[in-house]
Amino acid sequence: MVVSVLEEMRIRSLGVIDDAVVELSPGFTAVTGETGAGKTMVVTSLGLLLGGRADPALVRIGAKSAVVEGRIAVGKDVSAARRAEEAGAELDDGTLLISRTVSAEGRSRAHLGGRSVPVGLLSELADDLVAVHGQTDQQGLLRPARQRAALDRYAGTAVSGPLADYTTAYHRLRALTAELAELTTRARERAQEADLLRFGLNEIARVEPRPGEDTELAAEAERLRHAEALASAAAAAHAALAGHPEDPEGVDATTLVAGAGRALDAVRSHDPALAALAERMGEISILLSDVAGELAGYADRLEADPLRLAAVEERRAALTALTRKYGEDIAAVAAWAEQGAARLTELDGDDDRIGELTAERDTLGAELAGLARRLTDARTDAAARFAAAVTEELASLAMPHARVSFAVGQQDDPDGVDIGGRTVAYGPYGVDEVELLLAPHPGAPPRPIAKGASGGELSRVMLAVEVVFAGTDPVPTYLFDEVDAGVGGKAAVEIGRRLAKLARSAQVVVVTHLPQVAAFADRQLLVEKTNDGTVTRSGVTVLEGEDRVRELSRMLAGQEDSSTARAHAEELLAAARSDG
Repeated sequence: MVVSVLEEMRIRSLGVIDDAVVELSPGFTAVTGETGAGKTMVVTSLGLLLGGRADPALVRIGAKSAVVEGRIAVGKDVSAARRAEEAGAELDDGTLLISRTVSAEGRSRAHLGGRSVPVGLLSELADDLVAVHGQTDQQGLLRPARQRAALDRYAGTAVSGPLADYTTAYHRLRALTAELAELTTRARERAQEADLLRFGLNEIARVEPRPGEDTELAAEAERLRHAEALASAAAAAHAALAGHPEDPEGVDATTLVAGAGRALDAVRSHDPALAALAERMGEISILLSDVAGELAGYADRLEADPLRLAAVEERRAALTALTRKYGEDIAAVAAWAEQGAARLTELDGDDDRIGELTAERDTLGAELAGLARRLTDARTDAAARFAAAVTEELASLAMPHARVSFAVGQQDDPDGVDIGGRTVAYGPYGVDEVELLLAPHPGAPPRPIAKGASGGELSRVMLAVEVVFAGTDPVPTYLFDEVDAGVGGKAAVEIGRRLAKLARSAQVVVVTHLPQVAAFADRQLLVEKTNDGTVTRSGVTVLEGEDRVRELSRMLAGQEDSSTARAHAEELLAAARSDG
């Protein structure tokens, strides 16, 4: 089931194309036309939409810029749609609009869902939307990482089960290794930190500060420094309140208040208001007596004590030394000491922790190695089956002697995991490096498919791979350019048949010059130039009925009206329809 469909592309001022619209549909679409008519501009345009390199030479002579706009129907669950919405793009009723502009000066701009975006974002979406296979633009399965992912999906649960276990163990090992590295590489810094903490804690312990002691000592020091003045003031105040012993006739506040109270007591029974005042006067008299007594006691207790003052100042100096280093007051110093003690305990336990982590790392590494071996075995088994199926497909695609194989290997790494006595690199998907190889003819050594095949052969290898892999690769649209290069006759029919098979589970667009391939298409588009050598809006048309027969006749014999060619064209169409 196709989860997204490239519905339409509009191309303006690109190469020979002045202004044309390419209307596509689900299933198999063939793009045909005379040599040089601009068919490959379809591939070029799609490459631009998918973040390909912007070449100012593509801009039509006399135009300021070339513009390619595409409309792709996507589902909300498609990862490309979610990624586009995260970038601020808006979907128009389930349709994603993409635009790419290339100026004649070489500047390039990209828009996605009405929002200007970096061109790199289009490249990110490309893998999820379209796989392009052509002479100059090979994507998707040419990448080793994609080949590994393709092989894993082809293998199914045989790989997905151990891969899930491996991935879990891998992330645990990575986190544990990072923690261990942090502990070991910062050993010197941690030792220095521990020494500073011990020094500070010992310094605080020697002083043994009490909570609030700094405030208490400050008050005592202030009192001792002014002892004489305080005692004199207390004595003078006491004499004013209670009189001086050496002056019994002197007037003092206590005597005067007592006299006032007696005067009021004599008449208080005659007026409640005056009685209330008498009560208050009595309270004043009691308060004056209490204060006078306390002043007498204060003056008796207070005396200058230089030794005590010196001791207080010395203690305050010791506390100040602590607050200067560890906190603004003794309470803050105590908090620092508590936190420092906890941190020191943690640092002192690092050596034990390093030992524990090292043992755990070794155990987890062994577990990871076992899971990696299971992955390698499953991939190797699936690779043999996958390669055999692709090789069988190639036999019907004019490459009867070609052989495809998978190289499933590992790379040595002293920091890796032990696999059968060999220390190899590992990553989130195992220890395997997977690469698809091709031997195009007997005696030829297997080489990576990007290097071991010509452009046409490479497209056919990609077609064979995609057919074998149909239904499991998440890319919903495939575009093949010159997949039929260098073939004809029965091989061309087989290419058409396999493209049609692939189109049952994906959208397939093929630029072709072979009528045997085009006949299998669900829709055929004709690209035509006008008399002035350009392709205009009316230059890309959908062929149906008689028009399609005429174009297939031209492709067969170069003559649209040849009765023999027409009969052959009708025969091709009938055979393709019956094959489906």
